[in-house]
Amino acid sequence: MQPSQEPSAQPLIDLGKRYWLPVYKPRELVLDHGNGARVWDTEGRDYIDFGAGIAVNALGHQDPDLLAALTAQANKLWHSSNVFYTEPPLHLAEELVKAAGFAERVFLCNSGAEANEAAIKLVRKWATTQGRPPEQRVIVTFRGSFHGRTLATVTATAQPKYQEGYEPLPGGFRYLDFNDVAALEHAFAQGDVAAVMLEPVQGEGGVLPAAPGFLQRIRELCDAHGALLVLDEIQCGMGRTGTLFAHTQDGVAPDIVTLAKALGCGFPIGAMLAGPKVAQTMQFGAHGTTFGGNPMAAAVARVALRKLSSDEVLANVQRQSAVLREALTSIGTELGLFSEVRGRGLMLGAVLAEGYRGKAGDILDFAAAHGLLMLQAGPDVLRFVPPLNIGDQDISDGLTRLRAALHAFIGR
Repeated sequence: MQPSQEPSAQPLIDLGKRYWLPVYKPRELVLDHGNGARVWDTEGRDYIDFGAGIAVNALGHQDPDLLAALTAQANKLWHSSNVFYTEPPLHLAEELVKAAGFAERVFLCNSGAEANEAAIKLVRKWATTQGRPPEQRVIVTFRGSFHGRTLATVTATAQPKYQEGYEPLPGGFRYLDFNDVAALEHAFAQGDVAAVMLEPVQGEGGVLPAAPGFLQRIRELCDAHGALLVLDEIQCGMGRTGTLFAHTQDGVAPDIVTLAKALGCGFPIGAMLAGPKVAQTMQFGAHGTTFGGNPMAAAVARVALRKLSSDEVLANVQRQSAVLREALTSIGTELGLFSEVRGRGLMLGAVLAEGYRGKAGDILDFAAAHGLLMLQAGPDVLRFVPPLNIGDQDISDGLTRLRAALHAFIGR
């Protein structure tokens, strides 16, 4: 595939600076096309993609099976709304329920924020049916979490930097320190908790996994106090941590799980999976969406689900995770750059050592200049979420470019 005939990226970048609402600070390059774990910009430079569109492109770029599903459905029906049945979302719902094990019903939407918004509404509606007054419908979330950008989900996100300026925020949320069992037990003792909502591995909060036994203790407390367990697997789900659902590694059965990102491998789709306690709570008219369950998105997601749950992909996640973790640990020791490498599967975070705190964004610029696309998780953590089917050569080339970029950063 040939790059676009744009003589320079700058005119396109200028368009973004002129017409986009200035809520982003993209790198100063314009991506044009991709194949597998590599992308090319409009000037023909190639990059190894260790960011995968923020853990979205879990099967890389231009996966032939996803393309076939999309084009086949595009030639049949793009949209109908949920006033009518169409075949792809019906099958997708069935396949998600069977894959999840705990779930009975599915609500399809367009994004992670919408999936979490639906989960929050479902918790509140369920608490209402239990006869709880509004002051006893508290949802516990954790500092460092990220649940979305709508007003309710940004309130659930226990990070003030995402909330500042949007007050008054909705009530009914309580924030605790992640992995703090004592604080959790104290919160339940107040008698007003309707649900606990968390990511099994915090993404934006620094690629921080739940401590061993933490999710199990939450499940015990929820059961003892008649509360729901809501797991946000928007980033850590769909094979990212080495199992299709991250929570299976913690040995718990949730009441609600939210998905998005890799569910469509780049085509926008989200889902909320509802277990038996809540599957019948929302009846006709209680919630809805115009585009959710779009037949094109569902057609792609069906193929993505099948491939991401395959033994081949999940084994590759585990194998490449070991390679990437070992290399990052070695680089960190060699350069004195990282204090810790943490995470699960191909969702890893390299925590910057004391002398380099706050410099994650600067390192991303050096990485891009050396042909590597990657992410940060806050100012102190480099985040690695490559495609789950990434091959040996792309891992090796990406690490070579990372090492060169880090040497250049240190010697700047």
